Amino acid sequence: MGKYLMLWSLNQNLIPIDPKERASGWGMLMEMVKQDLSKGIQKDWGSFAGENRGFCIVEGGILDVLKMTQQYAPYVRFEVHPVSSVNDIGELLKHMSG
Repeated sequence: MGKYLMLWSLNQNLIPIDPKERASGWGMLMEMVKQDLSKGIQKDWGSFAGENRGFCIVEGGILDVLKMTQQYAPYVRFEVHPVSSVNDIGELLKHMSG
C-alpha cells in the first residue's frame, strides 16, 4: 500500500461568482471529502487559508488514487506525490550499505 501527498486546487474556470452558488458547490465537495475520510481513503485533508487549494494524504494503491481523483473531476485538479516512510528509507540505507 502506498502513501501519497496530494496537492489539490479548484478549477478557477468553474468557480461561480455568486457567493451562494460557491457555498453550495463547496458544501458538496466537503461532503465528498468527509465520506473519503470516513472510508479511510483520505487520512488527512486541509485547505490553505485564503486560497482555493490545499492538500490531502491518501493511502492505498494507484487504482485507489485514480478512483478518488476522478470523483472530483472536473472541479478539482490534483498534483500527486508518492511519499516514502521512515521504514522505506531505512530499507534503502540497508541496501546501500550492502
